[in-house]
Amino acid sequence: MTKTNKHVGDTISLVYQCHLPLSTRTVNYLADLLRGHLKSIRSRWRALPAGRIATIVLAVLRHDQRLADMAGGNDVSATTIRRWRDELITLLAAKAPRLDRAPKKIARRGGEVVLIDGTLIPTQRGTGAANRPNYSGKHHRHGLHVLALTDELGRMIWISAARPGQHSRHHCRPP
Repeated sequence: MTKTNKHVGDTISLVYQCHLPLSTRTVNYLADLLRGHLKSIRSRWRALPAGRIATIVLAVLRHDQRLADMAGGNDVSATTIRRWRDELITLLAAKAPRLDRAPKKIARRGGEVVLIDGTLIPTQRGTGAANRPNYSGKHHRHGLHVLALTDELGRMIWISAARPGQHSRHHCRPP
């Protein structure tokens, strides 16, 4: 891990670099998805190239980096990072298969068995009343519930949208 100290007046700005285990294929897929979107909306430019935006968004999603921390190290605002994150999540969600098509896909490949399972993905505890729905009494922690549909070999076929953690498994229905 590398840190760089920059003195600006009375404040110290720290930039940390860390190893982010991502395949080139993942970064390129996300960057190509963003490039296609930018072309379709006829966007003239972004503050950073699509590959760098993809890497930043993946760092935010994978390591739960604070938006302000990522923004400061990349000379953009936290609002810009948030906008990029939301934009790429929307683009990925549009590529996701629909639940009604997932069993048909398995049947076409000759599969007969699907497994559906739900889990709580732990999240950091936020503050205020808006975070209360994310507390799971069953697991005694904050998180989001998701349902996953896999084939007989355990390959992911479909995953639900995240639901607040307070919902029991009976309330976490696919959308």
